[in-house]
Amino acid sequence: MSSLSVYHVSSPDIPNKVLTHFEDIVATLAEKGIRFDRWQTTTKLQPGVDQDEVIAAYQAQIDTLKAERGDASVDVIGLHSEHPQKDELRARFLKEHSHDGDETRFFVAGRGLFSLHLDDYVYAVLCEKNDLITLPAGTPHWFDAGEHPHFVAIRLRDDSKGWEERFTGDEIASRFPALED
Repeated sequence: MSSLSVYHVSSPDIPNKVLTHFEDIVATLAEKGIRFDRWQTTTKLQPGVDQDEVIAAYQAQIDTLKAERGDASVDVIGLHSEHPQKDELRARFLKEHSHDGDETRFFVAGRGLFSLHLDDYVYAVLCEKNDLITLPAGTPHWFDAGEHPHFVAIRLRDDSKGWEERFTGDEIASRFPALED
């Protein structure tokens, strides 16, 4: 089940608010300019599946997002517990960063925890299969797939704005709860 935990930066061990109702999560994130939606997945996929197969299976949803948002490109990101670089990738994802362009992810398998650092609060969004999240350009965040990762997500972006991570150098992610397996 998707959830949203909101923490003040001064109290990373105790959330101010925990939401599990979809409408409450959507409304709370919308107040901060974050889109959260639930779309139906149409095909069962496993981590490690070929990117072209994922894109082909979800072409209709991808086309809808591209038309709606004007995104120019799409790729697939996924991680599974047998991936040889899972620990290195987890460490990289756990560093707070932002992107010059909007970041949209549609989870088609598994789950992951997006933590968004917005002003004096951290919004920890547990995204699961069927969840779609869009972070506006410049949103500081980190991502955790857990010690035993299992997720496949479609990413959309506007190539003209770039996709490189801009690391903040803030170690804030190390103070907040990670995704429990």
